[in-house]
Amino acid sequence: MENEVLKCLKERRSIKSYDNSRKVGDTELSLILEAGTYAPTGRNRQSPVMVAVRNADVIDEMSKINAEILGASSDPFYSAPCVIVVFADTNVNTAIEDASLVMGNLLNAAHSLGLGACWVHRAKETFETEKGRALMKKWGLGDNYVGVGNCILGYRNAEMPATRPRKEDYIIRVD
Repeated sequence: MENEVLKCLKERRSIKSYDNSRKVGDTELSLILEAGTYAPTGRNRQSPVMVAVRNADVIDEMSKINAEILGASSDPFYSAPCVIVVFADTNVNTAIEDASLVMGNLLNAAHSLGLGACWVHRAKETFETEKGRALMKKWGLGDNYVGVGNCILGYRNAEMPATRPRKEDYIIRVD
């Protein structure tokens, strides 16, 4: 038995090639962000914060910081036209878990709407830099927030990656 949600979860893949002639529209972005707000959070505190960035200069700045941390000169955001940075409130004991669930909802919602998405790491390190802290301050985020993930979004510019088989020992059942 399969339903639309399971089908979406099984088909979603990390996308690393984007059609930059097509921008992520307001409607699609709003729906993806709304999905993020419905992620489960500890005690329903809804503590994570999402910052949606479509400004190319800001995306470029975040990408350069991220690449520097990685020790690379390539674009770790793969020229995606939109980045949603998910921050966690360190005053909440389930901060990282809550923000990670938000990231999962963003990725799956993007796929369900026909967009590609990928979780790009090093958000924590990016927003610990002087430039990263300046961006956070500009966005109204206090020092109690930590970057958890960058959800890059856009329309795919390549074939959908093939599904890989699931490992045999993924599940242990105790009945």
